[in-house]
Amino acid sequence: MTTRPSTPSRRALLRAMAALPAAALVLGEAPGLLGTALAAAPAAGSATRYTIVPFLDSNDGTVNVYQSDDATDFRLVQSSAYTPPSNRIRDASVFKHTNGYYYLTYTTHTWQDPSTTIGFARSSDRVNWTFLYDYTVPITGLSRAWAPEWFVDSDGSVNVIVSCSLTSDEWIFTPYLLKATDTALTAWTSPVALSGIGPNHIDTYIVKTGSTYHAFTKNETAKYIEYGTASNLAGPYTITRTGDWAGWGSYREGPSVIQLDNGGWRIFFDGYGDGTYYYSDSYDSFATWSAPRSLPGISGTARHFTVIKETVTGGPSLTKNATRSFRSANYTTRYWQEQSALLNLPVVTSSSTTAEKQASTFTVVAGLADANAYSFRDASGNYLRHYSFRGRFDPNDGTSTFARDATFVARTGSASGSVRFESYNYPGYYLRHYNYQLRVEQPDGTDLFRQDSSFVAAAAWA
Repeated sequence: MTTRPSTPSRRALLRAMAALPAAALVLGEAPGLLGTALAAAPAAGSATRYTIVPFLDSNDGTVNVYQSDDATDFRLVQSSAYTPPSNRIRDASVFKHTNGYYYLTYTTHTWQDPSTTIGFARSSDRVNWTFLYDYTVPITGLSRAWAPEWFVDSDGSVNVIVSCSLTSDEWIFTPYLLKATDTALTAWTSPVALSGIGPNHIDTYIVKTGSTYHAFTKNETAKYIEYGTASNLAGPYTITRTGDWAGWGSYREGPSVIQLDNGGWRIFFDGYGDGTYYYSDSYDSFATWSAPRSLPGISGTARHFTVIKETVTGGPSLTKNATRSFRSANYTTRYWQEQSALLNLPVVTSSSTTAEKQASTFTVVAGLADANAYSFRDASGNYLRHYSFRGRFDPNDGTSTFARDATFVARTGSASGSVRFESYNYPGYYLRHYNYQLRVEQPDGTDLFRQDSSFVAAAAWA
């Protein structure tokens, strides 16, 4: 056992999660290009997969590939997965095209040097990448073309948003829109400045919900990430949130926004001022955000990246409306057991009493807040839920808060056949044993945490 990670002192903003609009939500990269990875837990046998391809704080000549099933605990898939044949690779943005290939676009030079090109590469598996070409952005007097970001609109059109400056003032950036004119992504329209955002904004990232375009863009003077909306991709945008409106702080850049399985939205951004990579969540259509948290495992290593989300095959599956006992993957004689309404992890054997075996047996049912997820019922009909981050059993009071507290998303565990249970309304927090008590806690990026949060659905003791 290791020293226990710190536990939040109070419930976060997620407790007051508000429902998103019922209209279909369109991700910046578009659901048609990313699979059916929208606002729902993955169905049995499927899994959510988030991919990032960041350059490294120690090396802007190559990128690593990481993936996660919860948008929090990213694990290395391939180090030095792509090194361009010349120049550098910074600010890489990734998406999956309708042809099945993954595409990168990226900044081709260091920040000190003039850079009139953006690079493109392609991969069939996210691991092996092929250089395609460097594209000279056709803007008269161009000094720098930085931080290109993919945006696939709801009509399927593929676009790149790139921040450009002129030789007349090389540090004043304006976001420009390029639209692909062929499916091979080799020809582009003339650059058009995004109206309304204005000069001295960089790293502009756009998502679309319904018919509204939402722009997250760094004000290069104030060093804050600002927010605006428009009814057309090219604008005009109205910037409505400035300064430290979201509580993220200053010297923040490289925003990337993605929708989570529970319908909330998560923004990732590079806290280059303090060497930390952060994330923050919103459940009220971008109006308010949770306090930023350091991304475990890769914070301080990964720099400026885009996140894409897919639904893939191979996820865990539990039989619903069936009784099961749950064994720890790394303490194989210990099982979930209800003790005085709390969930603990004692040793259970064939010699255990009938009462102990009954207290270690649970009915797996469809999640109260999401039918693709799971809830767990004891013999008396009470449900496992988290309260003050402790696993406990209570009667269902019929509220949406209880339903979310009692719903868990199944993720692949650390050992073969094992499952991890992620809190539905605290994404990235898992049921984890510590001192043989079950709590909902955030990963620290270690294998030990993944083992402590992995369980095997076994034949019921009773």
